[in-house]
Amino acid sequence: MPVVRESATACAGRLKLMAFDVDGVLTDGSLFYTDDGVEIKAFNTLDGHGLKMLQQAGVKVAIITGRRARCVELRASNLGIGYLFQGVDNKLAVMNSLLVELGLTADVAGYMGDDLPDLPLMSACGFSATPGDGHALVQSHASLIATRWGGRGAVREVCEFILEAQDKLAAVLAPYLPVVER
Repeated sequence: MPVVRESATACAGRLKLMAFDVDGVLTDGSLFYTDDGVEIKAFNTLDGHGLKMLQQAGVKVAIITGRRARCVELRASNLGIGYLFQGVDNKLAVMNSLLVELGLTADVAGYMGDDLPDLPLMSACGFSATPGDGHALVQSHASLIATRWGGRGAVREVCEFILEAQDKLAAVLAPYLPVVER
């Protein structure tokens, strides 16, 4: 059972934009390098489908991360995520610029992070989430603490929480359910 702060459901119900960190959120935080120095990451397909479901329901999705890797660009493209910001030192400044571009305010934006550099952005958003293995200080400030870990379904859990808070989860899941004829 995820840890849900008092206003988390109401805040998630208003979201128009949800942004995610990569290392420790969309991945388990491990970094792999080839002998040629190319960085490789493992992404979870459950998380990917959750991001697609959010977009399908009308929630804009962004990735804001401190590191830069070609594989993240490829994953974002594969998922249809057009708002990708890599190599970011000041995540809050990037989010603020994106909010201006989209004509949104921070109270309808959310961020999922797992470590200390994520705290300023998480604290500025109307909704925040962290994986079950997020840093303890980050967990103490998050609206929602997932039961799943980073790179292991935590993003999917958060996506479904948001969709449920917006009364959109049943509609998003309906095409996958068998039709019962009477």
